[in-house]
Amino acid sequence: MKQQILIIGAGFGGVWSALSAARLLDMHDRNDVEITVLAPQAELRIRPRFYEPNVHNMKAPLNDLFDAVGVKFVQGSAEVIDEKNKQVSYTKVSGAQGQLSYDRLVLAAGSRLMRPPVEGMLEHAFDVDEIESATHLEAHINRLKDLPASAARNTVVVAGGGFTGIETATEMPARLRAVLGENADIRVIVVDLAPQIAASLGDGIRPSIIEASEHLGIEWIVGTSVASVDAGGVTLANGQRIESSTVIWTVGFRASPLTEQVQGTRDRQGRLHVDQNLKVRGHADVYATGDVAYAATDELGNFAAMSCQHAICLGRHAGNNVVAELLGVEPIAYSQPKYVTCLDLGSWGAVFTEGWDRQVKLVKHEAKELKTQINTVWIYPPAADRAAALAAADPLIPVA
Repeated sequence: MKQQILIIGAGFGGVWSALSAARLLDMHDRNDVEITVLAPQAELRIRPRFYEPNVHNMKAPLNDLFDAVGVKFVQGSAEVIDEKNKQVSYTKVSGAQGQLSYDRLVLAAGSRLMRPPVEGMLEHAFDVDEIESATHLEAHINRLKDLPASAARNTVVVAGGGFTGIETATEMPARLRAVLGENADIRVIVVDLAPQIAASLGDGIRPSIIEASEHLGIEWIVGTSVASVDAGGVTLANGQRIESSTVIWTVGFRASPLTEQVQGTRDRQGRLHVDQNLKVRGHADVYATGDVAYAATDELGNFAAMSCQHAICLGRHAGNNVVAELLGVEPIAYSQPKYVTCLDLGSWGAVFTEGWDRQVKLVKHEAKELKTQINTVWIYPPAADRAAALAAADPLIPVA
């Protein structure tokens, strides 16, 4: 009977885990191990691009790729992890229940945006976390032209001045003018609790963000937060009222709730602590990768961020190492000492930095060209060619 590797999730961590596992099995000419990916859809959703228009196209099909490398796909949503019996219960698209057994489990279930208990948040705020919610936002923006002109119609409030909030806000002027006309009197406002603009991204990158915001006419309100949302706008914690038909929440990401079913130490975002081979600490047969893994990137105290940059590399290592354990060969310890940031800043351009202290290397058009290449080429899965796909899954390939 074949040994079973079960990977939960078909995001960046899950896809690259599957390809890397298939690669090492191929290198050792082994066909006694089966790799199964369990996920709601056989597609890689390009989440880093959900702030862009035409979001319904931001996905890449996986069936042909998985067939090419010998990975089995099961469509469904994981519900219960039974570590004692090494089984995962899942719900099929039909609503029926199913079970999958495993010898080794790779948890790559990703993360999700958390909405706080703010009055009116669930009813009135949009987000760009999932392709469905981002598509809902896009449909709403396209319908704004059918509303009477007003300050509320022409105003977008973005709650959160982190990476997602900034990319969403700086893209918004072009998206609004494409719908309302080039001469529309639009407002885009970023509300952030931090005491200064882009506080979480550091001093090195801040001047570019400020310059881009001024160029695009984006306003920042810092040192406060959204207290309530309603159909007509938001009320801030400082008492200020902003009339707006479009409020977008971008604050607070947390690892998949499935991590709570695995005994172990977690960070404040719910990510499971893993060892250098990405095995969950204290477990003999469970690995974690992507946004559910709290993994050291180097020996300097840095840990992987919730980003595709880290998830791709984490996936390549997790898949390789789970097979290495089953075959009794040496694993490859996860290491990703180089860290970069490429932040899209709308029509102003972009800013590219290197290092955890974000030293600026490229700005405006040069950085935008790089960002476009990253978003349209680098983060997509390989073509459904067995040799090319397996070669691309080498864990020693640098991502950044």
